[in-house]
Amino acid sequence: DVPAWLKSLRLHKYAALFSQMTYEEMMALTECQLEAQNVTKGARHKIVISIQKLKERQNLLKSLEGDILEGGNLRVPLQELHQMILTPIKAYSSQSSSPEEPGRDGDSQHPASLLGSDSQGSGCKDAAAAGMQQHHLPGCEGESGGAPLPEGDLPGQFTRVMGK
Repeated sequence: DVPAWLKSLRLHKYAALFSQMTYEEMMALTECQLEAQNVTKGARHKIVISIQKLKERQNLLKSLEGDILEGGNLRVPLQELHQMILTPIKAYSSQSSSPEEPGRDGDSQHPASLLGSDSQGSGCKDAAAAGMQQHHLPGCEGESGGAPLPEGDLPGQFTRVMGK
């Protein structure tokens, strides 16, 4: 939900700018591209920093999982997970790396826009839920092991941490 994420950053006036971008385009934004779109200097900096934090979520989840397994306080990991669930998360598709379909990103059935009507958004949520469901049992035994999740499987990693 990009508009809600932007609102939480107090940058909701830039929602229209993001409406025509794919997730990958948003994640690759630079200050120069934002400047070309007449985004103010402070907002440009805040957007770039916020996108960098989005890129670091996988490592943060791995760290949170370790903290939980070590028996640490659950308050901080739960707060981090709460904040993370409010950020844009792309549904993971294992088909994106299949050799018979190179270049497929798994979202071809969805519009390219990051913003859409509620019906389109619920379809993405359903896809994200399906991606999370497939990892629900294997990664949630409460053991330190478990099968390693592929890089980019943020929903699976999130679900694994919740299971711990």
